[in-house]
Parts: sequence; structure tokens; C-alpha cells
Amino acid sequence: MSKIIIAIDGPAGSGKSTIAKMVAERLNYTYLDTGAMYRAITYLALQNGIVDDEKAVNNLVEGLEVTLNFEEGLTHVFVGDDELTEHIRTPEVNSKVSEIAAMPFVRKELVRMQQSMGKVGNVVAEGRDTTTVVFPDADLKIYLDASVEVRAERRHKEYLEKDVTISLEEVKENIRKRDKIDSGRKASPLKKAENAIEVDSSDISVEDEFVILLENIKKKLNFN
Repeated sequence: MSKIIIAIDGPAGSGKSTIAKMVAERLNYTYLDTGAMYRAITYLALQNGIVDDEKAVNNLVEGLEVTLNFEEGLTHVFVGDDELTEHIRTPEVNSKVSEIAAMPFVRKELVRMQQSMGKVGNVVAEGRDTTTVVFPDADLKIYLDASVEVRAERRHKEYLEKDVTISLEEVKENIRKRDKIDSGRKASPLKKAENAIEVDSSDISVEDEFVILLENIKKKLNFN
């Protein structure tokens, strides 16, 4: 079997990025972080003061090319020749990324780029609509979830490790807001694909979650 695509969806803080990286490294596949692309656009919109102006954001996105380069466990994000990796994972970007991602033209353009990246095959892609819109014919679809409390604690820990000052309650409220926007948007809402394998990681470790998914991958795709 060639040009395999494994697609992983789930809400903010569900562990998609961690698990997708682990699976990609284990299988020696390309890791595609679709969320990083929306974060890049959000960062640029914030920098330009147009985050609440959909028309201006659409004009910003038109003609842009967002590319990803995954090396040594880190996704490097480029818009044109400019690397934005260090700027896209802040509370400010987190608080607005779901609003930017809900804009139909933004999604249309980024989905086009993501599908182009997936044509090389042997890809582990993760995001909010990778199983339903970006790669609806993926060889394996996975939906990760966890309680709001667990997801907020994970995200809060990430901020603390980066010396970002923010309260756990602020993180929790931001995740609730993102869940509502992601699930309720008209363009490519977050939802579980009918044929996706669902795993709730609220009460299991990342390692146990990885083992469960790897077993499913081996079974579904006939890997050793």
C-alpha cells in the first residue's frame, strides 16, 4: 500500500499534535499540522490589526503560500520566506485562531494547500477537519477527545513551560470558546467522521493512548 494518509481530528488540547508526531516518527511518515497554518494566518491578522475584518483577512490570505517543515520534533511554519514558528503559539493567537479558521475563504485556501501537501502520501495529518474535509478518503481516521478540564490542564502546562503567564481558568474559558466556534461554524465544523476511531484520553496517559492508536493502525493498515 502506497501514499497512505492517516488523519486525526479533535478539539483543542485533545493531544492531536503530540500523538500525530509520535505516530509519524514511529512510521517514518510526514507530519502535517494543519492547525499551525491557521495560527500563522491569525498571527499575521493580529499584526496587521485586521483580525475582526473578514474581508481584510481574505485579502491577506489571497496569494499567500503557507508551508510546513517538520524537523526534530518541531513544525517550522513559513509564510513565503518568513518563518513564524516562534510567534504562533501564544495566548493571543489561541484566543482568535478559531474565529479566523471559521472564515470560509481562509479555510478554502488552506485546505487547498493541505491537500497539495498530502499528495506525496505517507502522511499523518491532524487538525479540526482533516477526516471530514481535507482528507475524507484517508486510509485511517482517528478522533481524539478529552474533558475540558483535562485539555485545559494540558494547555496550561504548555504555557507554564514556555514562561507564559496565564491562569488555568483563562485557559479553560478559551478552550470552551474555541469548542463552541469550532463545532458551530458553517464552514467545515469540527465533528467526528462516521468511520473514525474515537479515543477519549481523559483518564489515560499519552503513552497508553499511543499504544491504542498504534494497535489500531497496525490492524487497519496491515502493518507489522
